[in-house]
Amino acid sequence: MDEYTYNIEMFKETFEHEFTYIKGFMRNVHRYAKRPALTCPLRKRTWTYEELNQDVNQLANALLEDGVGKNDVVMYQLLNSVEFVHCYLAPQKIGAINCPINFRLSPGETAYIIDDSKPAVFVYDVEIRETAEEALQMATHQPRRVVMVDMNNQEQAPKGYSLYADYVAHQHKEDPSVERPSHIYDETTRLYTSGTTGRPKGVPINSINDVLSAHDVAMHFPLTPIDKTMNMSPWFHRGGIHSGGPNPTLYVGGEVVILRYFHPKTCLEFVSEYGLTFLIGAPPMLKMLYDVQLQSPTDLSGLKGIVTMGAPLSREDCIKFQQTLTPNIFNGYGTSEAFWNTFLRPYDLPEMSGSAGRACTDDDVRVVKILPDRKAEPDEMVVRDNTEVGEVIVKAPGKTTYAYFNNEEESRKVFYKGWIYIGDMATWDENEYVTIVSRKNDMIVSSAENIYPVQVEEVLSEHPKVKECVVVGVPDELRGQAVVAYVIKGDASLTATELHQFCVNHPSLAAYKRPRYYRFIDELPYTATGKKKHFVVRAVALDDQKKGLLERP
Repeated sequence: MDEYTYNIEMFKETFEHEFTYIKGFMRNVHRYAKRPALTCPLRKRTWTYEELNQDVNQLANALLEDGVGKNDVVMYQLLNSVEFVHCYLAPQKIGAINCPINFRLSPGETAYIIDDSKPAVFVYDVEIRETAEEALQMATHQPRRVVMVDMNNQEQAPKGYSLYADYVAHQHKEDPSVERPSHIYDETTRLYTSGTTGRPKGVPINSINDVLSAHDVAMHFPLTPIDKTMNMSPWFHRGGIHSGGPNPTLYVGGEVVILRYFHPKTCLEFVSEYGLTFLIGAPPMLKMLYDVQLQSPTDLSGLKGIVTMGAPLSREDCIKFQQTLTPNIFNGYGTSEAFWNTFLRPYDLPEMSGSAGRACTDDDVRVVKILPDRKAEPDEMVVRDNTEVGEVIVKAPGKTTYAYFNNEEESRKVFYKGWIYIGDMATWDENEYVTIVSRKNDMIVSSAENIYPVQVEEVLSEHPKVKECVVVGVPDELRGQAVVAYVIKGDASLTATELHQFCVNHPSLAAYKRPRYYRFIDELPYTATGKKKHFVVRAVALDDQKKGLLERP
């Protein structure tokens, strides 16, 4: 007996080569040719789908001329800009891999990623030129082409590098002659996690992941061709590029309004000025929008919703935002590996505020037991009583490749039997609403950036006067959380100012990861197996913060 009840040959051939992200974008190029795709308020310019495609083609053809081809990496360290969108789309037109990285990283962190992915082309923003150029000097791998983007065309590229405007200027605007550049299972996008020990992990995303991530947003907002989105966060991470950023909006045929710098009053003014229907950002950003809206109200009646992620919303904040900004607040929870996996819709709020929501439409989420000697099986779940704590695992077959790039050991730890073992601790209730109790590896979330204490601790421990240290997060009105370091002195002369300067000068610690507070102590709490008890120090830090005992450098 045949395995199938019909001849699948044409279906497989068409689906696997045509249901790709770049094919979806190209459908909009001819379907919505004269409609706006991208608007840059700073440049005071709007690109139609036809015009955007022509600009993307110029970069794609420049890359082809440089010999960039199948599975080569185009890495870009850019602020939100039209060039970011070019770098996202152009590699997909020629079968290459686009790889956006955090522009806030230190030179050492950037150099590590360059050496890990070995990009054929590296593109960086003039605003971070010092960091990028130092990283290129530190890296062992040297890209065959380095391109500097200057949106104001006022700077000269360093010797041996190219200025973006010059790099694409003489290229033709027709589609490159690569008929089927990618298969649905080809890697098209590579993102990097924040890194738990100073070693960020590359997250490969294939074309069908990109497509189904766009579908996920289209379902959950919902997002349509008549919508205009503005992501208030940088696009380089999963929540930036995939949640109302270029990925879903250009796939459904909507319009992306570029926000290069976050400023709450400007964001609110743009809602009416550009007819925005969705704003996307982290909870601390919503708090700032709320404060500005109270002081100087703007007409937000055109908003269909505000989407937030990265941290839970308190009931008090949720009610304030719904009353002052828009009744339609959305909150997502997820990972770089698999986008968001639980979601709170407006009808869940404010009742379920504080929780992470329940599984997205195409996903499954469970909370499994924490066992002393092994990883729990997916069916070894904790009781749904919102009391027993376990580990969150997610199944998101449409949005993840179940692997890390060049890191089999970490892949085996995290991906198991079709599930992703996130490492976050949580409870869940009878309706499968998940409430996060603690973040994985004691992660700190500050201004929507993930900060892993271990990396900061390793840097501090390099100081010759530091005997031991532990890093935790404390509440911060502006950032959500701020980094505080508890330090045991190895030399009595050590000061907070000295440690701060050490961190400022360290090549492998990004500015946003530096401790904002210090506290000198005599001993640290450890478990029986010698692990630092971050949760104990965190409780102490909260008390010390209330008492005003934390020291600013």
